[in-house]
Amino acid sequence: MAKPGKTELTRLIDAFGYTIKGVRQAWKSEAAFRQESVLCLMLLPAAFWLGSTALETALLIAALFFVLLVELLNSAIEALTDRFGDEFHHLAGAAKDMGSAAVFFSLLITLLVWGGVAWQRFS
Repeated sequence: MAKPGKTELTRLIDAFGYTIKGVRQAWKSEAAFRQESVLCLMLLPAAFWLGSTALETALLIAALFFVLLVELLNSAIEALTDRFGDEFHHLAGAAKDMGSAAVFFSLLITLLVWGGVAWQRFS
């Protein structure tokens, strides 16, 4: 159910504002997000060169954004975990470790996609 006083357009505009705020926060506080963002920006033009079809190009670009998406989710998990204190708790440690594993697998998927497209193009 929609919040009172908010139109569909207002909610969309607000949501976009929250998105920008989240990206700025990740850029400011997360070195891994900055590194992955710069890498994605550098690889983005290569996706247009490497992809032989529109589908391959889209897949290459989607793989790049997938890494950023998972990194943002990992950062959100870490922020929520850190909010409750810095004393060790095995569940907090597990949550952070699983988030890190998710980032690793997103990077592995990206490597496989890019490697597969490159293999197809150059073999």
